[in-house]
Amino acid sequence: MSGPAKLCVSNQKGGVGKTTIAINVAGAISARGHDVLFVDLDPQGNATENLGLMDAYDDEPPTLFDCLTDPEHRETVADIVREHEEMDVIPSNIDMTAAEPELTLSRRSGEQLSLVLREVEDDYDYVIVDCPPNLGNLMDNALFATQNVLIPALAESTSKRAFELLFDHVDALEYDYEIDIHDRGVVVNRIDVRKTQAREMVEWINAAFDDVPVWQIRERADVQKALDAGVSLLEFNPECDMCEVFRDIAADLDEQFGIEDVEVQA
Repeated sequence: MSGPAKLCVSNQKGGVGKTTIAINVAGAISARGHDVLFVDLDPQGNATENLGLMDAYDDEPPTLFDCLTDPEHRETVADIVREHEEMDVIPSNIDMTAAEPELTLSRRSGEQLSLVLREVEDDYDYVIVDCPPNLGNLMDNALFATQNVLIPALAESTSKRAFELLFDHVDALEYDYEIDIHDRGVVVNRIDVRKTQAREMVEWINAAFDDVPVWQIRERADVQKALDAGVSLLEFNPECDMCEVFRDIAADLDEQFGIEDVEVQA
């Protein structure tokens, strides 16, 4: 495989734990001995904050916003990469709130992230992009740059409509850019097995996505505590039972992307 494996974590519905899944999947991939670049493409900067890099959110230019909206600043992306104990991070920035209208004016509006990543991606085994929770130019950039999507979802009925909207958008993007975007799996998040609706929704998701893996993450206090500590769950408490699910996701992604001979860290 040439270049890194690229994956965006995407669902246009907010509140599904998208950033939580992205950080923990990236942490699990890192724990398998891979070099990971994590890109926070969400103007809200939740991943930037949850990885302990909130100071970067208020950085002066150039920032990710400048790299995406000004071709002369693309190569400066190497200067904004931050080191984290588990992964390298391209943080979001408060200026990213203006990215949507700026990208609309760009001649290749959906391709800018791909062009930016070319400056740094060869140093990594994986690039993980945390998407904003809405459809638009930034989401298009993430989907075009990675052409692989991992979908976080909640075990509730509103997820059905969210899936439909996302796949309609993906279909349109594939048509416009003549590309194929691959579903790499669904992560059903914050499952409360005591609720009948949750159990029924998990069954529906498993039936609807019978051709890709479906993983289940149950409610655990340590998941939020890890984010508060600025690390993944695997770093915070490797004994938590949900760590095994994230390890399974990382191992499955290695297999899907054809990445072999990993050296799993103890």
